[in-house]
Amino acid sequence: MKEVLIAGKTLPETYHKALLALEEDGDVVDCPDYNQSQKELSMTLVIEDPLAEPRISKLCIGGPHELMQYEMEVIDGILDFMVGIDENVWEYTYHERYAMWYDSLIAELKRNALTRRAVISIRDNKVDFSNPDPACMQNLQFFIRDNKLHMKVLFRSNDLAEAFFYNAFALIRLQERVAADVGVTVGTYAHRSNSMHCYEKDFEMMQSFVKGIKERSFEDLTYNYKEDYKEMMEEEIESIMQMVAAQKAKYGIVQ
Repeated sequence: MKEVLIAGKTLPETYHKALLALEEDGDVVDCPDYNQSQKELSMTLVIEDPLAEPRISKLCIGGPHELMQYEMEVIDGILDFMVGIDENVWEYTYHERYAMWYDSLIAELKRNALTRRAVISIRDNKVDFSNPDPACMQNLQFFIRDNKLHMKVLFRSNDLAEAFFYNAFALIRLQERVAADVGVTVGTYAHRSNSMHCYEKDFEMMQSFVKGIKERSFEDLTYNYKEDYKEMMEEEIESIMQMVAAQKAKYGIVQ
C-alpha cells in the first residue's frame, strides 16, 4: 500500500490536500464487505495549528446540525444510551469506549508532563472481531511537549469524503478539553488512517470536491468557526436534544 504524509496549518487546508492526494494517487481496490470498490491510501495527516481559522471546510457533507450532533456524541456521549438496547445494532460509541478512562488519562498527564503512557484504546477485540461494523478509531495518544498538548489518533479505516472531517473536528474539540483540564495549550493534531479511502459510490462526489479545490479560492471553500459557524452549530443544540429525548422515550430510557 502507498504511504502518504499530508501536512498543513489548519484542518480545512490539510483536509483539502488529503482529498487531492487520494484522488490523484489512490489505488482502486475491491471492497467485498460493501460490494463495491474503493480508492485507498495509507495516510497520515498532521495539522500544525488545529485551532487556527478557518476551521470549517465547505467540502464537508451535512451542515451545522450534523456537525454539532456529532461533536456532542463524541464529547458528551449524548447517544451512549443506545449501546446494547434491544432491537438496536449499536455495539459502541467512541465516547462510551474512551470516557471510562478519561480521568486516568488526565491523571497520567498531570503525573508526568513528559509521559508516553497517556494512551486510551478504543478497540475492543471481544466485540470488534465479530461486529459487522467494528470501531474504525483504534486509539488516542497525548503528549505534552513545550507546554502544548499534542494529540495523535489511529484509525484502522477512515472514509475521507464522508467521515474524516467530522472525526477530526470532534477529536480536536476533545483535544481542547483535555488541554484545558491539564492546564496547557493545544499543540499539533496528527490523524493516521491505515486505510484512508473513498467508496465507489462517492467517486463523483470526491471528484467534485477536487474540482472545487482546484478552481475556487481557499477562502471561498471555508468558514471561520468562531466568527460564523459556532453560533450556527449552537443554535442546533435544542433540536438535537429533542431528538435524544425522543429516542429515550422510544426505548423506555428514564431521563
